Amino acid sequence: MTYQVTIQPSGHQFTVKPSETLLAAALNAGFSLPYGCRNGACGACKGKVLAGSIDFGVHQDSALTHEDKLKGLALFCCAKAKSDLTIEVKEVGAAKDIPIRTLPCRVERMEKLADDVMAVWLKLPANERLQFLAGQYLDFLLKDGKRRSFSLANSPEDDGLLELHIRRVAGGQFTDHVFATMKEKDIMRIAGPYGSFFLRESDKPAIFVAGGTGFAPIKSLLKHAFQRAVRRKFVLYWGAKTLPDLYQAEVPLQWQQEQPNFQFIPVLSEAEQSDHWPGRIGYVHQAVLDDYADLSGFEVYACGAPPMVDAARRDFIERGLPAEAFFADSFDYQTAS
Repeated sequence: MTYQVTIQPSGHQFTVKPSETLLAAALNAGFSLPYGCRNGACGACKGKVLAGSIDFGVHQDSALTHEDKLKGLALFCCAKAKSDLTIEVKEVGAAKDIPIRTLPCRVERMEKLADDVMAVWLKLPANERLQFLAGQYLDFLLKDGKRRSFSLANSPEDDGLLELHIRRVAGGQFTDHVFATMKEKDIMRIAGPYGSFFLRESDKPAIFVAGGTGFAPIKSLLKHAFQRAVRRKFVLYWGAKTLPDLYQAEVPLQWQQEQPNFQFIPVLSEAEQSDHWPGRIGYVHQAVLDDYADLSGFEVYACGAPPMVDAARRDFIERGLPAEAFFADSFDYQTAS
């Protein structure tokens, strides 16, 4: 059994199982409702039930008072449907709709993905969640007052842990710390989310261009799109020097098997003989140019080092891509890592 929920004023609709919270079902359907803690403590997900019957769920009285309930208000992170519903809530449609927060976190897990790439998973306090748009990034707040920025690789639906891909930069104080001395259970402070690198609503096919750890936010974008069952045509060009630098190639390879609207094209610029590489060679943005004579009908999402992003922007626009259809996350901060 499922119930249908209509969101006002947008008119969007999704289905919810009796065992699901309204927030979880909405997020799984690709609709971003506001939230904070996801456990009935903060009140950030509060909205109005215009029609239908709900179970309010377990929550703190300070977050949802008796008076709130009399007004038809509910916490959507706790509430469950007992019938078809119409709810009123402002959906999160852009980065400006999400508050930037400063939170403590714990290093939950670390995994070396390549010689110079470390995956780090962060866990927030039990009563906290970081709402973000797929493709955004967060800052580590360091004790000396400096900040270091890293893109979120997990999708918004999978926010129990925050996944980061951190590349070691030669002479980089923070990344040297990550690889040499950071350990599980370390306590850090973060702020976010930041950035405007998120998938726009469009029917145009989208080309994703990742350089190195630029795969991280694109991983988040694509996982979110597949979760929402977006049917646009997607193609990912992921560029790296050698085969081991394609540190999670199994992820887009699996997507290519499961998603009929997705294609993965890895590109190596310095393939070694030991790689026995049968695929594309050269610079990643040049591979796109080799494949598309006219980019006027596309959107492009590029993420990586500034020289790659700048070259892609220049050459793709010359190839017909509208300037407003080029979205980028340039890793300028890497030089200070």
